[in-house]
Amino acid sequence: MATNKKYDELADAIIPLVGGKGNIKFLAHCVTRLRFNVKDKSLIQVEAIEGLKGVVGSRWSGDQFQIIIGQHVGDVYKVVCEKIDYTPANTISSEINVKQEMKKGFTITKVFDAISGCMTPLIPLLIGGGMLKAILLILQQMSLITPENPTYIVLSFVGDSAFYFLPVFVGAMGARKFGANMVYGMLIGASLVHPQFMELVSNETPLSVFNLPIPPIPYSNSIIPMILSTFILSYVEKYVTKYTPKVLQSMLVPVLTLLIMIPLTFCLLAPIGAIAGTYLASVISWLYETTGFLAVGLTCAIYVLLCLTGMHTALLPVGITMLTTVGYEPLLTTAAVIYTINQGIVSLVVAVKSKDTEERSTAITCTITALVAGISEPALFGFTLKNKRLLICSMIGCFFGGVYAGLTHVYSYAITGTVGLLVFPGYVGPNAMNLINGAIALAISCAVTFVLGMIFGFKETDSEGNRTKLHKKEKKVEVA
Repeated sequence: MATNKKYDELADAIIPLVGGKGNIKFLAHCVTRLRFNVKDKSLIQVEAIEGLKGVVGSRWSGDQFQIIIGQHVGDVYKVVCEKIDYTPANTISSEINVKQEMKKGFTITKVFDAISGCMTPLIPLLIGGGMLKAILLILQQMSLITPENPTYIVLSFVGDSAFYFLPVFVGAMGARKFGANMVYGMLIGASLVHPQFMELVSNETPLSVFNLPIPPIPYSNSIIPMILSTFILSYVEKYVTKYTPKVLQSMLVPVLTLLIMIPLTFCLLAPIGAIAGTYLASVISWLYETTGFLAVGLTCAIYVLLCLTGMHTALLPVGITMLTTVGYEPLLTTAAVIYTINQGIVSLVVAVKSKDTEERSTAITCTITALVAGISEPALFGFTLKNKRLLICSMIGCFFGGVYAGLTHVYSYAITGTVGLLVFPGYVGPNAMNLINGAIALAISCAVTFVLGMIFGFKETDSEGNRTKLHKKEKKVEVA
């Protein structure tokens, strides 16, 4: 009851500080953040929000205001939704408003927001499927189960389904994000992986619709084709609805929307998306093979900047494309793990060197949150960004860890859903040294960050000998 009361109090405090119920157009959450799109930005009281217990920090990402809560953000989100009467129907209509706002100007931030909106709700699905595959691989290597075992067979195809049917799942989430009917999005996604279509493609049988040729491309495990298709679907459905008499809409809108989207999807949008995904994977592979350890080292070093801009979520389709096309991912997952764990090491430096009891307690909590839960925001916004020396120390540590990972060709073989210490099952692969080298790379990055942080990164006194704190005295940061 105490926990629920805490969420109630936090929700009651947040709602008026973002301008109240009437100012909220769109509300969602990711792993650690509440994400608001509002009518009037001037009504948001940033300093008051950041001063709340249970709020780690806040930031603007384009037109979206994000409140960093921590690992219990889902609980806070549910309470806020209840208090403002925010239902799935409201969500769809709000996302239509957000989509219409995109017409006002194209920015790369809006592209990242669109991709994130399609992919973030699917993270639990990808975690479940990825962990099932990782567990089966571990059990097989320990000779506890064989591929012929009925349990292995069932768990294997269930795990594969999370990725094979991605067009269906992305179709649903993409339609919701862009304000289209989710049913149309799912149907279009399902048609791309229909057994008959997949068989015709595998046999290279010529296909066409309305005399327009359909490229023989398989779309299982694909993401980008459905993001493009659902974006266009939102406009097609809107205009079909607008110009269809109301008395006939229930009958004509579904069929006319599909008749327009079928050739657009199969002949144009899906092939473009598939080619784009293939080229993205090829670019990553080329970058890795050409620059090798430098690419991994630099990506690890700048991953903190990717998180600040929101690009890390938008890059999720690239990582999944690599996993589904070549069977492993050599760059982004390792960078995310090394970066996240190093945020915990930054907090550990503060915990060791700070003489302030409150600050040390907060730092220890942030360390545990990063290392065990794989959530970096409390440490990032609570300490790293408030001390440039710690930021630089962590980036240097990440670079050296990434260099070792690149030199030893460390690969991720599954999506585990965490980038904390519990990520290691995802590094179990055909080569036993892959897991060992991954652990060594992480140890190197942590050691460098810790040593540099202890020597250069944190000073308890300023140039005049006065005590300094990373937190303002009047502000208490409590990790929810």
